[in-house]
Amino acid sequence: MSPAVMFILVPLILIAVGVGAWYAWKKEQERKAALIELAAELGLTFDPSRDSTHDDRYANFEIFRRGHSRAAYNTLSGTYAINNIAHPLVMGDFIYKVTNSNGKSSSTTTYRFSYIILHLPLPGVPDLLIRPEHIFDKLGSALGFDDIDFESAEFSRKFLVKSPDKRFAYDVVTPRMMEFLLGKRGQAPAIDLERGMLCLAQGNRRWTPEQFRETLEFANTFLSLWPEHVITDLKSRAG
Repeated sequence: MSPAVMFILVPLILIAVGVGAWYAWKKEQERKAALIELAAELGLTFDPSRDSTHDDRYANFEIFRRGHSRAAYNTLSGTYAINNIAHPLVMGDFIYKVTNSNGKSSSTTTYRFSYIILHLPLPGVPDLLIRPEHIFDKLGSALGFDDIDFESAEFSRKFLVKSPDKRFAYDVVTPRMMEFLLGKRGQAPAIDLERGMLCLAQGNRRWTPEQFRETLEFANTFLSLWPEHVITDLKSRAG
């Protein structure tokens, strides 16, 4: 390539990179402003700074232990009412990096996703995982890994359900719950219930403010569909 062409091409490339960076920054500022509005609407606090301790506080959730350089940011926190009961809430964005090396060179990929964590005001809630089933889950099932099956063949085929307390899983995943989750398949986040906390995330994308609202509504419906006898039983287990 001739020096004259390089003289023209290099500035154009630099301008294009600069414009792209400015556009990305502008979109990020617009998203942050929209999240601030969402926090005000829901009566939550908003903190845009990076929190590198989040992955330790919520280490029970595997999704926050991936890779390295982990941090939460754009965090909204406070309480959210479900069935007129206040649930402590933390939600926002999370970032982590994965570095791969072949011995000669290495490359680092950055991942970002949004999440919602609700602390359930119920004692002794068993762990429960519900998420769309993947092809590797079918392989694991063939190898003997536990996956709870239900009367609905369609639901069992499309969703992975695991829990150390199968009775609890069967009590929560009623026909109405199956209908609700099947209707949301494709948009529904993974449901990870551990140590009395409910984590909702897709793990591969950040949500718009409207998607945060939709996911909160998803959580509201999911918890509202728990039969009353499940709530009563949990309270009785705690004495």
